[in-house]
Amino acid sequence: MQTPTGNKILITGATGLVARTAAETLARDNEVWCLGRFSDPETERGLRDRGIRTRRWDMAADGLDGVPEDFTHVLHAAVERGDGNFEEVVTVNSVGTGRLMNHCRTAESFLFLSTSAVYAPRALDHRYTENDPLAAHSAFLPTYPVGKLAAEGAVRALTVTLGLPTTIARLNVAYGPHGHGGAPVIHYRTMLAGEPVAVPHTDQHYCSPIHTDDIARHVPGLWAAATVPATVVNWGGDEVVGVRDLLTYVSELTGVPVDFVPSDVTRAVVAYDDTRRRSLVGACEWSWRDGVRQALEAHFPGCVTAAARQTR
Repeated sequence: MQTPTGNKILITGATGLVARTAAETLARDNEVWCLGRFSDPETERGLRDRGIRTRRWDMAADGLDGVPEDFTHVLHAAVERGDGNFEEVVTVNSVGTGRLMNHCRTAESFLFLSTSAVYAPRALDHRYTENDPLAAHSAFLPTYPVGKLAAEGAVRALTVTLGLPTTIARLNVAYGPHGHGGAPVIHYRTMLAGEPVAVPHTDQHYCSPIHTDDIARHVPGLWAAATVPATVVNWGGDEVVGVRDLLTYVSELTGVPVDFVPSDVTRAVVAYDDTRRRSLVGACEWSWRDGVRQALEAHFPGCVTAAARQTR
């Protein structure tokens, strides 16, 4: 999918893992605005150095006065994950998203970033399609899927009410050089600390990891796929990998041991059937092994052992 040029693009959540690469990529040939809290001034400076215009915006508290309304495309990746307060999470995510869609109602397309966590649990190796049953339960982070599912409802309603073409993309395991790095990097920090990684009592969780470079490549295609009512698509990588297998590979790359401990509470993930995603935006460029290696080296320069480098 060819990157759009000469457009006025609004992105929320661009300081985090998922949207920053997309913002930087799109800013090469477009006027890009980013809304966020910018708690790290250095990150904001980094965006501005690439010609990106920034505005302070707390989705939980701020309106959008003074923010332009004439954007051609919007990527809404900002999220309130919550700390156990379900009422707050539902309100912030649904109302904040609704305000943003109403403000940008003349846009050509709106892309809302949802999550694989909205699916009802099935067999660990099940490959989820967009038509699988939904739920809002996560033992690891209870409020997160509730907020996302509530926001999906708001998005669906406003897509039709405003006539705003929209894509709801349910993101799988994202990873890359920005933000917290994603699950592989988070787990590697756990390994470095000598702490165990919780896994299911039987088998392992499976996921469809996707590098942020591929996320950036797919964004224009997901805008092009926007419709009224909203298009829904599972957004993950081309390959399915088990979490045990992924972290065993991380251990082999770095020489840091991984200790798996069976538990009832795990960082649960799911694997995707990628048929619809491929039909909309095509294939990915990063294999998960090469991508995980790149992300680890970006966050921990020199972490890959000399022996592992020779296998490249």
